[in-house]
Formats: sequence, C-alpha cells, structure tokens
Amino acid sequence: MNIATTPKAPDFDAIERIATTDLASIARKIDEERFYPEEIMRAMGAAGAYGTHIGGTDAATDLSDAIVTMAKASEKCLSTGFCMWCQDALAWYIASSDNDWLKENVLPKVATGEILGGTGMSNPMKSIAEIEPLRLKGKRVDGGYSVKGILPWVSNLSEDGWFGIMFSVEEDGKVKTVMAIAHADEAKGVKLKLDHEFVAMGGTATANIQFRDVFIPDEQVIGDPAPEFIKRIRGGFVLLQCGMAAGMIKSSIDLMEQVKTPLGHVNQYLDKQPEDFQAEYDALVAEVLDLSKTPYDESPDYWKRVLQARLTGGELAMEAAHYAMLHCGARGYVSHGAAQRRMREAYFVGIVTPATKHLRKMLAELG
Repeated sequence: MNIATTPKAPDFDAIERIATTDLASIARKIDEERFYPEEIMRAMGAAGAYGTHIGGTDAATDLSDAIVTMAKASEKCLSTGFCMWCQDALAWYIASSDNDWLKENVLPKVATGEILGGTGMSNPMKSIAEIEPLRLKGKRVDGGYSVKGILPWVSNLSEDGWFGIMFSVEEDGKVKTVMAIAHADEAKGVKLKLDHEFVAMGGTATANIQFRDVFIPDEQVIGDPAPEFIKRIRGGFVLLQCGMAAGMIKSSIDLMEQVKTPLGHVNQYLDKQPEDFQAEYDALVAEVLDLSKTPYDESPDYWKRVLQARLTGGELAMEAAHYAMLHCGARGYVSHGAAQRRMREAYFVGIVTPATKHLRKMLAELG
C-alpha cells in the first residue's frame, strides 16, 4: 500500500503577513546574532507553506506554491528562505517515497511545521557528482541498518528534528547506496555540533552530525538502493531552490527602485538598471513555474532545463545583489544597510549544493 497525503492550500495572506511583518522585523537579528527563527518557521507551517507539494507521484503535484511562499520569505531574509527550502525538501523526500510509516507518522507533522528538519543531501549530491566521497557508511543488521560517520552541513536541524541521509553499504563484495530519514536523537547515537563561521546565513541551525553506530530501521528507509529514488526526487530538490533565488532577485530590484529618486541621476550611468533585472526575473519565474507543473519528469531534457533554471537563478541573484549595492552606494555599505546583507546572502545561492560549479559540471556532462 502506498499512502497518499492530501496537499494543504496555503494561506497566502497569512504568509505575506508573517514575511513582511514578523520576519522583516527580526531579519537583522537573524543575520547579526545567528538567531534561528523557529517561531517564524512554525508559523509558516501553520499557514500551509510546507504542505502544498506532498501529494506524491500519483497526484498532480505542482511545486509552484512552495516556491512562491519560499520566495516571499527570501525577499526579507535568505536564512529563513533557505530553512523553508530545507523543510520543503524533507517533506518532498517522504511524500515522493513508498514508505507508508513515514507518510503516516512524520510527514503530516513536517507539513504543518510541528516537526522541523533538514535535507542532509549536500554530501550525497556531491558524491553522486564525484566531487567528494560519501561520508556515511552502513551495514545490514536485523531490521535495518547500522550507520556511522560524520555528515557535514545539515541545516534547519535541532535536537529531535528529522533529516535525510544517504550511506554506502558493502554486501557480497559490492557497494550500494541507501537513502533514509534519520531522527536527531542523541540517545540513539546522533550527535549535533553547531560549528561554523559563515559571513551570512548564521541563523540557519546548521550543524555537523556525528553518527555512532546509529540504528536506522527499515521503516525509515526511502531508497534501497538509492539511485532510482534519487532520480525521482532530483528535479524537485533542485527546482525548489529557485524560490530562494527569486526572492533575492526581487529584493535586489526593490532596493534599486528605492534609491531612484535620490540617486537616479547618477545611477543611470551604471550598466544595468532595475528594469533590466525585472525582465530577466520575469523570464526566470515563467520558466520555473512551468517546470513546477511536472516535478516527477525524469527525462534528460527536463533535468537539463531544471539545472539551467537553477543556474540562471543563482547567477542572477548574485548579479542583482551586486548591482543593488552599486545603486545604493554608501547607504548600502553601512553595517545596518540592507544592501550589504543581501549581497552577503546572495552568494549563498551560488554556493549551496548544487553550487554554480556543480551545476555547470552536470550541464557539461549532459551535453
């Protein structure tokens, strides 16, 4: 039996209010004090932000609402937008699987924000692309797998959260990979260590995770072996990130527009104007929303379009933030200026997995 989960329509008015009022008021605190916005994350869940794309492979699943709500948050704070992507990706893994236990016991709470969690797929995605080795190793035991190793850079994760993992298993002289959903419970051997000094994105609850012979029961496995399942989820995993890019681009355009009256007479000599970015933004959003209608398309052509959209979004986000700084000038260069924060955040869109170089590698290999 494969249980289907009914998607929840988001309350866009509530999401808009949370983003523009509650989140905007603490964006500097999140950035400067590395404050994790747990209340915002849970409020977004209660408003339906994480429950729009969980119908599964047999439903008419559309990622548009998830991307739009993520973009709304990213316009004000990319740390929060990124955490929303982590939450959406966790829901996406479970909803896309054939695992009824996770769909019954974990997914509904992820969709409402009662359970918060991360993706855990930075290292596996780079391993698949032969950029770095897989960090977790497992062995088959009665009723599941025993897993050990250290998994770096898992975000939106605190004690008692849930997150995706992939580990290698050697059986009969052959090595396979398995994907599962793990529970952050130190009593079970899963230890979180907050250990990073980012120039931005400090409020994302990002940790290195140590696995000490952790038992992963079969009821938490979603891909065994993993490659077929990875192919199923990869389009949505990458495409959802475009919500971060869209929010950053929109915010940068708004910053340029805000200084038109006092600085337009000199900003007109800059190579790019907000109208230029608006046209590129509109074209990107149109492509992303079109791709969002068929996230389970496993064809090479679709995958190539997704990778290109993600690459375009990341590069445009960084460029738009750069020009926002130039348009704002000294008023954006002060410590409390929005432009300098947005520029620091924008580079994250270019380096989060899959990073710009990773995307270009995959596109080159597709030909």
